Amino acid sequence: MIDETVNRASLSGLGAVTIGDLAGWLGMSKAGVIGPFGNKEALQLAALDRAVEIFRAEVWDRAAGAEPGLARLEAIAEAWLDYLDRDVFPGGCFLTQAAAEFDGRPGPVREAIRQALSLWEKAIQGEVAAAVNAGQLPCTVDPQQVAFELSAIAQGVNQARQLRGDSGAADRGRRAMRRALLLGHGSQVRC
Repeated sequence: MIDETVNRASLSGLGAVTIGDLAGWLGMSKAGVIGPFGNKEALQLAALDRAVEIFRAEVWDRAAGAEPGLARLEAIAEAWLDYLDRDVFPGGCFLTQAAAEFDGRPGPVREAIRQALSLWEKAIQGEVAAAVNAGQLPCTVDPQQVAFELSAIAQGVNQARQLRGDSGAADRGRRAMRRALLLGHGSQVRC
C-alpha cells in the first residue's frame, strides 16, 4: 500500500496524494485506507519514511562498506547517481521532488523532509571530514560546502533527467561530483 503511494507521489506530488486516491488505486474503501494512517498527513509522512528507507538502501547501504573518507564519498557519489539514472521512482528522486514541493509550506511534512535531508548532508559532511583527517583531502576543504555541492549536483541531475529527458545527465553529474570531491586533492595543504 505504501509503496504505491510513494510511486504515485513521485509523479503527482506528495501533497496531491489523498486517502481517496490511494483507496481508488488499490481498489479499497476509504475506511480500509484510513485505518492504517488516520489522515492525509499521516499518509504523507508514511510515504516519506518509505522513500527515505528506499533511498538509504539504494545509496547509503551500497556505499557503507567502502573505507570511510574519500573511498566512501566516491562510492556514495556513484550509488547516488546510479539511483537517479535508474529512475528508482517513476517521477525521479522522491526526496528532491518533495523538498521542492514543501520547501515553502510549514508543518510536520516539511519538517520531516528537512530532517531527512539534513541527516543526509551530515552523513556526507562526516565522510568529507574523515577524508580530511586521513589526509585524503586538503585541510582547507569545507565539509559543508562539499555536501552542498554534491546535493546541488544530484538535484540538477534529477531535474535534467525528469524535466528535459537528458539521458546523459548522470554522466555529467559523475564528472561534476568527481571535481567537487577531488578539488585540490593533488595539492595537499598541511595545516
